[in-house]
Amino acid sequence: MPVSPQSNLTLACVLITIFLDMLGYGIILPVLPQLIGQLSGGSVAEAAVIGGYLVFAYSLMQFLFGPALGNLSDRFGRRPIILIALAGLTIDYTIMGFANSLVLIFIGHTIAGISGASVATATAYIADITPREKRAHRFGLIGAAFGLGFIFGPVVGGLLGELGPRWPFYAAAVLAGANLLFGFFVLPESLGKDKRRPFDIRRANPFGVLLSLSKNPVVLWLLGTLGIFVLASQSFPSVWNFFTIEVLSFSSAQIGVALGCFGIGFAASQALLVGLLTKRIGEWSTVLLGMLAASIAFIGTASIHSEIPLYFFLIFGSLAGVAGPAINSLMSRQVPDDAQGELQGAINATNSLASILGPLLATQLFSHFTQAAPGTPGYFPGAPFLGAGILVIVAAVLFIYTVRRFDLMHRPRVAKKDHVHEMAQPGQQQTPPHDENGDPLERPAGQ
Repeated sequence: MPVSPQSNLTLACVLITIFLDMLGYGIILPVLPQLIGQLSGGSVAEAAVIGGYLVFAYSLMQFLFGPALGNLSDRFGRRPIILIALAGLTIDYTIMGFANSLVLIFIGHTIAGISGASVATATAYIADITPREKRAHRFGLIGAAFGLGFIFGPVVGGLLGELGPRWPFYAAAVLAGANLLFGFFVLPESLGKDKRRPFDIRRANPFGVLLSLSKNPVVLWLLGTLGIFVLASQSFPSVWNFFTIEVLSFSSAQIGVALGCFGIGFAASQALLVGLLTKRIGEWSTVLLGMLAASIAFIGTASIHSEIPLYFFLIFGSLAGVAGPAINSLMSRQVPDDAQGELQGAINATNSLASILGPLLATQLFSHFTQAAPGTPGYFPGAPFLGAGILVIVAAVLFIYTVRRFDLMHRPRVAKKDHVHEMAQPGQQQTPPHDENGDPLERPAGQ
């Protein structure tokens, strides 16, 4: 029998759903190059290009269908959308596990992109069951569950990959199926019928939230900076596994362990360092520090030829995790409290667009510079990371210009009045109000 939406067990159920979703996604990463290679019969460079198109299809589906599924959850409730998404993931991993052609791999990955709304809708679910004064903490728990799934997923997937490239997909399908059953029997509905609204196709437009902020130039400049930074960051998930196979002949287990190390460092930087650094040196300085770490890590990784430097730059690069939250917090101070949901929609749209373009650019660069024989002038597998490092430098220059142009070092928060927060649309994480130092403001219960 379903538990009460207000119970701690319900919160645990949603967090477990997010954790298992990310665990399932992380499990397949170490073996995807091997499976693509088996089905295509091509080289690592050719497999990387196919992998780029797979990520493109996944990100495009998330960009196009995310707002629509979010609005459907406003109409029909969170529970059915979450369950449908989990069913889609179960089907996706099953198809990919038994796929005997690249067409089936693409079909499976497309379904995964559409079904990716389970995490987004789960975020809206937690907003439904959480008082406003506790949302900041619980949104942090979402990030923790997300990060833990990505830490353990590649490690488990790498170890299972030693048995064969299809075993991680079987495991991911079982996890998604178990998650579906878990949610069906335990997860209650969080959105009462009195709070639901009709489906509006205009609110499902992924470009609408970007256009709505066109009158706020400082936010647009910061969104541009964020977009370039995220575009550069896409080189890591897009080609890193192919890069380590090409340069270091990594096994699936080695890929999984390395990704797990990065996940631990990245999660730690977001959970522990962001708050400390923003209090000590300010948001804009924290952004620049994260970008500096990213540029050094990318450029350094581009030229490695052995395993030890790789781990050094991998761990050092995890410090870049402080840049995203800091720039998001900086943007949140530039709009009124009752426009925070709209802002987060624009941020999500920017990230999605970068996630669509980034993998294509990175995999094409990798393929182009690995066609030549090793040791020849045209051979440079680290080209995507060098390009990413240059893009991060461009983002840093643009950010410095924005900070100086709009005097963000001393610019006060736009609105301090006590608005009732607009509920973020499903799939849009709501940023709580912040004080002058970027710290969340607590509200008395009932406000």
